[in-house]
Parts: sequence; C-alpha cells; structure tokens
Amino acid sequence: MEVSSFPKCQKCGTGDLVPLSDFGNQGAPIHYKAWVCTNPDCGYNLKIRNGDVYINEPIGNGINGRQRNPVNF
Repeated sequence: MEVSSFPKCQKCGTGDLVPLSDFGNQGAPIHYKAWVCTNPDCGYNLKIRNGDVYINEPIGNGINGRQRNPVNF
C-alpha cells in the first residue's frame, strides 16, 4: 500500500510528519524508526529506540553522543 500524503504536524500545523528508516545492528531494516516535521523551524520529532519512544530530542549531526530519556506511557 503506497501512502499518497503524510499527516500534518500537530505542533506547528504547517509541516508534514515524514517517516525515516534505519538499519539495526544486525543490518536488518527498521522501517518508521522516526517521524520528523518537514518544517525546519518546528523541529518536532518522534523516535523509537530499543522499544522506547523519545519525543522532541535535540536534532544534531550525530557526532556527539547524548543521554536520551524515553517517554513513559
């Protein structure tokens, strides 16, 4: 099933939330690992890492490691 449009960002209302994928440590693809707003001024992001959900992590170039705090539901 192909998606023709992405959901609007609920934070800014102007950007779209687009999915990002990655690869696991064994090389398997991980689809929809993150969702980010296309509005660069917004910066909203939602990421899934090791089964934990992280919301609005600072966006960086990935060179400097950061402590991450999962969201508890």
